[in-house]
Amino acid sequence: MDHDLHPAHEPDEGLGRRRFLGYLVAAPTLAVAVQWPRDPAAAEIPSLPQPEEILDVGDLVKLASAPTSGLVAVQVHEDGTASFALPRAEVGQGITTTVAMLIAEEMDLPLEKVTVTLSDARPELLFNQFTGGSTSVRSLYTPVRTAAAIARRRLVATAARAWNVDASKPSTKDGAVLYGGRRATYGSLAKAAAATRTTRVSASLKDPSEFTIVGRPTSRVDALAAVTGRKKFGMDLNVPDALPTMVRRPPTIDGTVESVRNAAAVRAMPGITDVAVIEHGVAVRGRTFGQCVDALRALEVTWRPGPVAGESDDTVLAKLRKAVPSLSGPPLLSRSVDAEFTFMFASNSPLEPDVAIADVRAGRAEIWSSLKVPGDAQTEIAKRLGLPVGAVTVHVVEGGGSFGRRLHPDAAVEAALISKKMSKPVKLSWSRTDSVRQGRAHPMCVSRVRATYRGGNVLSYEQRHVSTETSFSHGFGDLLTANAAKLPLVGNPTVAQAFFLLSQSSPYSFGATKQTLTEIPLKFRTGSMRNVYSPNMVCARELVVDRLAAEMDKDPVEFRREFLDNARLRAVLDKAASEGGWGRSLPPGVAQGIGLAAEYRAECVVLVELDCRPETVNRPIERGVAGPRVTRALVVVDAGLPINPRGLEAQMIGGLNDGIAMALTASLHIKNGVPLEGSWDNYFYTRQWNTPPETRVIVLPPSRDEPGGAGELAVAPSLAAVACAYARATGTMPTRFPINHATLAFEPFPLQPSTPQSPTDGLDRAF
Repeated sequence: MDHDLHPAHEPDEGLGRRRFLGYLVAAPTLAVAVQWPRDPAAAEIPSLPQPEEILDVGDLVKLASAPTSGLVAVQVHEDGTASFALPRAEVGQGITTTVAMLIAEEMDLPLEKVTVTLSDARPELLFNQFTGGSTSVRSLYTPVRTAAAIARRRLVATAARAWNVDASKPSTKDGAVLYGGRRATYGSLAKAAAATRTTRVSASLKDPSEFTIVGRPTSRVDALAAVTGRKKFGMDLNVPDALPTMVRRPPTIDGTVESVRNAAAVRAMPGITDVAVIEHGVAVRGRTFGQCVDALRALEVTWRPGPVAGESDDTVLAKLRKAVPSLSGPPLLSRSVDAEFTFMFASNSPLEPDVAIADVRAGRAEIWSSLKVPGDAQTEIAKRLGLPVGAVTVHVVEGGGSFGRRLHPDAAVEAALISKKMSKPVKLSWSRTDSVRQGRAHPMCVSRVRATYRGGNVLSYEQRHVSTETSFSHGFGDLLTANAAKLPLVGNPTVAQAFFLLSQSSPYSFGATKQTLTEIPLKFRTGSMRNVYSPNMVCARELVVDRLAAEMDKDPVEFRREFLDNARLRAVLDKAASEGGWGRSLPPGVAQGIGLAAEYRAECVVLVELDCRPETVNRPIERGVAGPRVTRALVVVDAGLPINPRGLEAQMIGGLNDGIAMALTASLHIKNGVPLEGSWDNYFYTRQWNTPPETRVIVLPPSRDEPGGAGELAVAPSLAAVACAYARATGTMPTRFPINHATLAFEPFPLQPSTPQSPTDGLDRAF
């Protein structure tokens, strides 16, 4: 490896700090990439009962992405700004702000001078372009800081050479190098600091005690654009000649077209340019989306049923229960708490429907879409089009939410196939009804639990979780795991099992602990919805923990404290109990509930108060579900090293409302192979009348040197806390979620045409 730095002019930052390696990348202005240090001990996984506590999903992604971390770089420009092409997706979680803060911190550069964009699909990045499992900050934290620190070091050395001083003398502040009354902006140094050849260098990172940006509450860098309507999502992009395109879809999930009786007549409708039969529908392209809606509704289509035609809630539940493995017999002279919990299908349709732009021409394709695993999208599109991967360019655009939906490139693949068939660019948008009925859903599942105890000891905890298949067809961002997830292997030794194993553990000392996953082969369109298995697993566990506490005549919080084997989680629990006023007097029908989770190398406890009094449950809500209401909620989180406490607080509030929805109102009703829900009006996510009037988030001070994962952390304990509060308020432990699933408070849209007529009475329906 070539070295072109002059040691005499490089600042000596001492041997007491841990140094990190990187590269100066040959470029017109300064560009820095990072080399991840290899930790030999990290490859050794002790053989312990709960692997998640030793190596979790985030650790796996962090280790797997390390070898390609040197392929992403911080670039310094002649205008004094720095830029970074983020190999992750921004879908509202604030990752662009977090990464900008890390770069600004290490470079002593004002935050407003850092621009973070989204990287196109880059197959060479492998695992390093995967957004999921709350892994992004954990895997980028050190590489991004290292690249930024090397850039700052290089700029200082460049200025020192020009001033003929030792490079250890100058300092940096606000995007400039300073020494003895002299000042050189980063922009003025960027060209001179550029490397003519790739060069290996190193730098020391700031000690956390020196942080001035990291750890401070910071507004999102895109907040102003978002609230003023200037922020661009996939729906807002305009690509030349890419006309609006929509699809008429079948009345069952993944049904197929048998015949179209009036394609020519529809093609002759105003504004319509093309009509084409595709794998699971009939696509129409027109001048406006309104014309597309009219055209697809006019189509006369005969359909073949999809793979789950005839399946409904009851038939799926029967199959799940039949597949639950037998529980172990209780130890001699012990008693047991046995319970079974059912979690209905849930939609992971985000606020922005599935959107993708595709321009497929002879020998090449170009795609624009919000994608959390763009490498998988690029590979799948290339395969379906019969092109080499290098001939497919995939641009990642910001998405209006995800809930795990953007892990799957459904819209991007479909847009590419439509563009190829029509030989024209298309701007595909799924209708909201398409998105809910034919999109991805969190699988329906059953969790059967047995906990045994004798005297004051819990002897064993066993949880058998049975689910319809969760699609991990995207893998962890690379070709190998994506293909492994598609293999029909007996016993499911696939990505789903790996994800379950590396994400699920119990924080309690409950003796022999066993948690297993069984999937049944029903081909619903599923995805790894936010927090994946944890909300269901943790909810079932925490309800059983409350039952154990009652059996042993102990307070639920004190019982948890006694059996927790995680000191940090115990401290979070204590904080939540004291700040939330655990045990305070409440009227009959109102009760507190508490839920906790340790995941992603972070800890979270949620304490809620739930009003189950008749006057609250039976509130009249127009076209909605009232039911019990969470009146107060407290979330306490230890996220290791919190990068942006304000962003972390927003994530916790989002997770809280996810959990409330899963506990009380949000589910899909499956009938004859398709959900009855067809819009957000039908799908009762937490609404204004159900969200807590009083919500508080406490972000604890740093407890570790590195951040933990937090994007999904609050979902599971929130669901569990609401469920436990319901059991205490009503005296009956809930066993089916959401609790209000039996209430169908809407008139379902017809199954055909698949997209309803555009509404014309918006003002009349507003309330």
